[in-house]
Amino acid sequence: MGVEALLALQDVGGPLEGRRRSVRRAGRLLDVLDDLKVALIDGILRPDQIRGLASAIAEQRAATGDPALESVLDEIETRAAVELAKLEMRGLAS
Repeated sequence: MGVEALLALQDVGGPLEGRRRSVRRAGRLLDVLDDLKVALIDGILRPDQIRGLASAIAEQRAATGDPALESVLDEIETRAAVELAKLEMRGLAS
């Protein structure tokens, strides 16, 4: 019975496991934003970079319960959609 309880606890994870997952997801989002910043500085923004940002936001949004974070994610998502639409209007998005 003791081994089964330990295995069940490992599946659930410790109290910090949720925080660790959130930090990893946030880190991914920050990495994507950093890549976009570099692309904008270089003047070479690719549509797949914007789509990657939208994907990272969707992943982060699934795990948040914070209204302030939701607001920031909404603003980023809207801006990404606008930039992707601009690229599509220019015929650069495929």
